Amino acid sequence: MRCVIARFPFDLTHSGVLESMKGVKPEQVIGESVIIGRRTYPAKQVGQVITRQDRRDFSVREVIRAMTQLGFTCRGLGAAAPTRDLSPLQQASAMFGAPVTV
Repeated sequence: MRCVIARFPFDLTHSGVLESMKGVKPEQVIGESVIIGRRTYPAKQVGQVITRQDRRDFSVREVIRAMTQLGFTCRGLGAAAPTRDLSPLQQASAMFGAPVTV
């Protein structure tokens, strides 16, 4: 499949990406990620390996779009869990490990 990353066209295939990432140790995932095989890689690391370009030359969005089109599972930053407002007493109780009741 033809994908454009950093204004350059690449002919990528699912098996070609698997082959390129074989033997590559995943870095710590902080932001968006791509699941390839059983491993989770940062999107920028995947983009660097498959395009052989510097990470500053492309965006995470371009890599995520291309990997999604190829059928890989991509994960975003995710929405933060909603927090509830606790009273000072409830906060102190939670810090000591006591159950918080609302």
